[in-house]
Amino acid sequence: QVQLVESGGGLVQAGGSLRLSCAASTNIFEFNAMGWYRQAPGKERELVANINVGGVKRYADAVKGRFTISRDSAVNMVYLQMNTLTPEDTAVSSCHAILLSRPYWGPGPQVTVSS
Repeated sequence: QVQLVESGGGLVQAGGSLRLSCAASTNIFEFNAMGWYRQAPGKERELVANINVGGVKRYADAVKGRFTISRDSAVNMVYLQMNTLTPEDTAVSSCHAILLSRPYWGPGPQVTVSS
C-alpha cells in the first residue's frame, strides 16, 4: 500500500515562502513521477510541478521561477520550495505519484497566502 504524507502547509503573507514535503512509504525511484497538484476554491485541480524518475522537472507557467521541486531518495522525500507567494497560490496542495500507471495522492495541506 503506497502512502504519501505531506507536511509544511500553512498561512503566509504575500511575498513569503513555504516548503512542502511529501514522504513516500516506498522507494521514490519506483514511481514513474512524483509531484504536486493544487486546487484553489472554485477552480479545477492543476499540476504545479513534477519530477520524473529520470530527474526531469516540469512546472506550471504560473510558478516558473518561483517554485522549485526536489527530491531526496535517501529518505524517500519530495519537496516543493515555494517563494514569492501570492494570494493566487492559495489552494489545497496535494502530493501526487504514479506507480505502474496508477496515481496515488496525499491528503493535501492547505496553503493560504494573505495579501
